[in-house]
Amino acid sequence: MKTIFALSSGLLPSGVAVIRLSGAAVKDVLQRVAGFVPEPRMMVLATFRAESGEVLDRGLVVYFPAPKSFTGEDCAEFHLHGGKAVVTRFLDELSTFPDCRVAEAGEFSRRAFAEGKFDLTEAEGLADLIHAETESQRRLAMMGASGALADLYRNWRSTLVQARAMIEAELDFADEGDVPGSVADRIWDNVSQLHKAVLTHIESAARADVMRDGVKIVIAGAPNAGKSSVINRLAARDVAIVTEEAGTTRDALEIRLVLGGLPVLVTDTAGLRQTENHIEKMGIESAAARIGEADLILLLDDMHNPQLVELPPTEAEIWSIGNKLDLGEGDRKRWPVQLSARSGAGWQDFIGRLTVFCRKKTVDMGEIVPVRRRHTELLKRCALALQHALYDEAALELRAEHLRLASDALGKITGDIDVEDLLNVIFSEFCIGK
Repeated sequence: MKTIFALSSGLLPSGVAVIRLSGAAVKDVLQRVAGFVPEPRMMVLATFRAESGEVLDRGLVVYFPAPKSFTGEDCAEFHLHGGKAVVTRFLDELSTFPDCRVAEAGEFSRRAFAEGKFDLTEAEGLADLIHAETESQRRLAMMGASGALADLYRNWRSTLVQARAMIEAELDFADEGDVPGSVADRIWDNVSQLHKAVLTHIESAARADVMRDGVKIVIAGAPNAGKSSVINRLAARDVAIVTEEAGTTRDALEIRLVLGGLPVLVTDTAGLRQTENHIEKMGIESAAARIGEADLILLLDDMHNPQLVELPPTEAEIWSIGNKLDLGEGDRKRWPVQLSARSGAGWQDFIGRLTVFCRKKTVDMGEIVPVRRRHTELLKRCALALQHALYDEAALELRAEHLRLASDALGKITGDIDVEDLLNVIFSEFCIGK
């Protein structure tokens, strides 16, 4: 297997560029480019030269011998000046070595997985950590990258393996004196508790989705209630046309924000009313679809000219918000939140309420939730198998088989069994050099 190399430090130019290598030829590359092999894990200043003797750059080099490296193979890093020409010339030189080639996306991490440096949940967490843009996404990624998810699922799997072992011992050696009789009293209580824990864990997946994908907030209301003005103020720029003419907004306009450390998707929708205009009807149908998917509806009213609107079916929380506070206050019972999108009156109170709402959507510190939808689907398989094992009136052999299926579902999450078809998909999410 060839030694791989890649730029690992991101876009150029930069102050420092880090080129990473992994594989059997690392020591040979170090000897020929730096002139020596450094002491393990000691960063050393060196002059880097081409085979011709030409000086490529002067920088730092560090060597990580196997197995105590990120990939489990011999690894090295060259820390160069971050100019495009410097890095390009250095990579070109490495390409001349017959046992070396440029790494593919995620190949360093895939080799680390193959060497047992981390499991699949940790690999996925590492990929998510690289792509995290908000605090909530970082926290969610760390659940996987830290190994917390793997520990939880492996503990559950260990419980099931032990239960199966006791059942199979009773089935195979029922006539032996040292094998316990009825296993039900000894294991089914534990399996029942595990089943409840898995179901509770699955329920928390909805909050993980919000932390990863964001809170969906929809601004709804009658035409001319000020919806476009509100989204413009949220965006701090003009993303929607504001006019006195009703029905100006014909399509859903979206902006992305960060509130309370969470990604937030805010959608401005067409005014809800009866209309014969075909294009406006399409906009209203789009608004109904967005309202049905939302986590929060901001039902906006012009407090000085309120119009009754009928919202489509939704399970979202609904806030009644009175706009045009600059023209005077409205009924606080009807509009608990009041603001002026034009002047900014009441705006800070409104943003504060939104931030609190978003923070409630995050998980508590220390709580572990399913990080990816793949995890949730396999957990559902596990829960269904446990339900059959606990409550189906079947022979003990069949109940033991359901425990095996539940155990296998957990093993597929961590990558302990049958995940070869997933590896290309998961590691392709990584950037080059990771």
